[in-house]
Amino acid sequence: MTIRRRDALAAALLGPALSALPAHAQTSLGGCMPMGDWTSFAARHIQPDGRVIDFDTPQQHSTSEGQSYAMFFALVHDDRRNFERVLAWTEGNLSGGSLAQRLPAWQWGRKTEGGWGVLDPNPASDADLWIAYALLEAARLWDDPRYRTLGRALLALVVREEVMVLPGLGRMLLPWPKSVAKGPVWRLNASYLPLQLLRRFQQEEPTGPWNEIATNTVRMIGATAPQGFAPDWCGWSTEQKAFVVDPEKGATGSYDAIRVYLWAGMLHPQEPARAALLKSLYGPRRVVETSQPPPEYVDTGTGVTRGNGPAGFSGALLPYLKAQDATAALTAQLARIPVDLGGTAPAGPKPLPYYERMLLLFAQGWLDGRYAFTKTGALQPQWRPACPSTRTA
Repeated sequence: MTIRRRDALAAALLGPALSALPAHAQTSLGGCMPMGDWTSFAARHIQPDGRVIDFDTPQQHSTSEGQSYAMFFALVHDDRRNFERVLAWTEGNLSGGSLAQRLPAWQWGRKTEGGWGVLDPNPASDADLWIAYALLEAARLWDDPRYRTLGRALLALVVREEVMVLPGLGRMLLPWPKSVAKGPVWRLNASYLPLQLLRRFQQEEPTGPWNEIATNTVRMIGATAPQGFAPDWCGWSTEQKAFVVDPEKGATGSYDAIRVYLWAGMLHPQEPARAALLKSLYGPRRVVETSQPPPEYVDTGTGVTRGNGPAGFSGALLPYLKAQDATAALTAQLARIPVDLGGTAPAGPKPLPYYERMLLLFAQGWLDGRYAFTKTGALQPQWRPACPSTRTA
């Protein structure tokens, strides 16, 4: 086992995270946290102008999701240069020059007819939340009120354009704008709704819809996971006044849903809904505790699984398993994560895809003590001198 993985494993075995940054990680790493995974990701995926590229797509596309996650990790690693570059590209290319006036288009890349530009102008609300969160926390941590002004303006757009009162449920965040959504079955996505972010917005705007959305999110996850697995998508039926199987994607849980376990695992121990969420989401733990890899696909209605999930899925489950003290399962999933994620080395292995890298950045960074969330959703980064990473990515 490499030093990098051994340190992460040691951190994982030393008890639950505290209200501040996880003391177990600080102890096992001597207060010096590796950040090579972030620098290698930035070197490969962030272009000089701030565009985050997913190389494994035909259009070599960029998404508002990728831009938002890059802003978050730039903040986690005190990387203001990349934060500014990614923000500038996002505003200029996805929001027509102003995030305060237009929600970012979700997809930009090579056009079929030639040239480059926006491929789908509709926004994706998960990215909108992460961008707003990164801006609000950047304002606080870097003491720059400009970011707060922009973050609040973006959040106001989200409320105006993406929050809707669903009959029988109440206020809920739609995956896209109200202008393109339609009923009587309203499509929803639990992975778009990290409870940490909703708690932070609740602090920022106490009279806003965020507490109600958080309550409805917990209700949604519990109602749509009868076998302990979250679906990628679900629906709210205004006729039945109940959560139902998604009319387009069905009851499949896979590449979207894997983030639901990730967000739940990283919740602060004093988050009131944490225990209920982990209890509802027992499916992946049940599988991996039998020494199996996480499934790539699962029928959330029957619990029948299909295929082995990639290494990124194992990474996404690390905080979820750590939160439940599932030590043996956590050890097994750590062993599935390659030491060399691939990247700039000419003779290195094929790089892991963008999405898997992002899942690992979230999970391994949290496990290593790079960052944590408070019970009110505030970000707690660990800004200390970086250790030389043993990863060669």
